[in-house]
Amino acid sequence: MAPAIVLIHGFATSSARTWGETGWLDILGDSGREIAALDVPGHGQTPHQRDPESFATLEHDLLEQFPPGPVDAIGFSMGARILLTLASEHPERFHRLVVSGVGRNLFEFDEQRKAAIMAVVGGELDPTDPQARYFHSLAESGDVDRQSLVAMMQAQRPVVDEASLAKISCPVLVVIGDSDFAGPATELVNNLNNAEHKILRNTDHFATPKSYGFIEAAIDFLEVFP
Repeated sequence: MAPAIVLIHGFATSSARTWGETGWLDILGDSGREIAALDVPGHGQTPHQRDPESFATLEHDLLEQFPPGPVDAIGFSMGARILLTLASEHPERFHRLVVSGVGRNLFEFDEQRKAAIMAVVGGELDPTDPQARYFHSLAESGDVDRQSLVAMMQAQRPVVDEASLAKISCPVLVVIGDSDFAGPATELVNNLNNAEHKILRNTDHFATPKSYGFIEAAIDFLEVFP
């Protein structure tokens, strides 16, 4: 039996928006595989969590929702980071992994940038910053809670580094747009044991989930339609 497919969305959005509105769920559903599109705590249909400490077990809470057995998994941005953390801590739970919208940003911490994003998702707006405006618009949607988003950003998150990436044993496809602020993804690819690299031409971070190049690369890599 082919593995189930787990999908984890990006920050300040939901499974319905990241995977449903872009056609992923319809395409993957045609495969006959079990599909588990999970909402990260504080997003989508999950309860609001406004205490940073409530996010301490975020990865574990999501792992408990995985179908049994090794799974194929697809993650975008924050969802990709979560899956890389889980695949390093529980490599036996993964058959194949597709991560997108992550790269250089995993290895560089920008405190000023974090503070700016936290401010806009909390309700402030910097009209001169296109990225901040986009996160602000995401946070205005009815399926996220601004205070939960801020609490999540305040929480201590597991570090993704060379040591953790070396523990990932499954094949990994890294997909990133050539105009993505999270890239390039060369360092990430080079620190994985078994990785392929797909660059999406003329694609920025926020356009990645709806890129057919991303969809096509993922379904080929996961052999969704053998």
